[in-house]
Amino acid sequence: MFDTTQFAWRELLDIGLVAIIYYRLILLLKGTRAVPVIYGLILVLALYWVSAEAGLYTLNWFLANFLGSIFLVIIILFQADIRKALSNIGELRFWFTKKVAEETLAEVLAALTAMAKTRTGALVVFERRVPLGEFIEKGVALNAMVSAELLQTIFHHNTPLHDGAVIIKDDRISAASCILPLTHDAKLSTAFGTRHRAAIGLTEESDAVVLVVSEERGEISLVTQGRIYYGLTESALHGKVKEALES
Repeated sequence: MFDTTQFAWRELLDIGLVAIIYYRLILLLKGTRAVPVIYGLILVLALYWVSAEAGLYTLNWFLANFLGSIFLVIIILFQADIRKALSNIGELRFWFTKKVAEETLAEVLAALTAMAKTRTGALVVFERRVPLGEFIEKGVALNAMVSAELLQTIFHHNTPLHDGAVIIKDDRISAASCILPLTHDAKLSTAFGTRHRAAIGLTEESDAVVLVVSEERGEISLVTQGRIYYGLTESALHGKVKEALES
């Protein structure tokens, strides 16, 4: 006799695994340059289906030939991104998000608040699911406990590590003086300097959460998913950062 209970469990397991993989892939791609490409492919596929249903044979023939070669073009253009994505999938953090400890966040915010008052520029990155090894390797390795005092020392203008970013990984300062990619957004206000552009650039390519202290304005900004949030009160900033880190 057919066991409907066993069948139901298999179906639930099958659907559950697919849902988890799909959800993690969305989180991995969210805010990266792959998203516009995916949207473009969806639009082309939709046009292909419409042209087939409506009998638009010339358009359908063109799109069929386009789709036949576009996947090879994507693989060639995005080979580095594809290789990185496959590597990320193999990382445990892709499947299980490790939350930033409240003590770590408190130390970082205390340091940045103090530096904002003295108009000391700073750039602090929280690594999340997408590994930032390529940027950590180019910086100065520290592997130190996170403390407000150490962060203020690192970003003091007389120290050799003050240029570049600090990257925090697994609740430790993994490296300092890390060089980040700059955004190419031409619409970004000229009021934002190199640190802000670097923060936006990194979050356009990864799911990192970045905090920036402006030397000119003595203000702390939060950057996530390519967007910048500034002019926040201390409590609002804490809540917004925590929300970004837990998303």
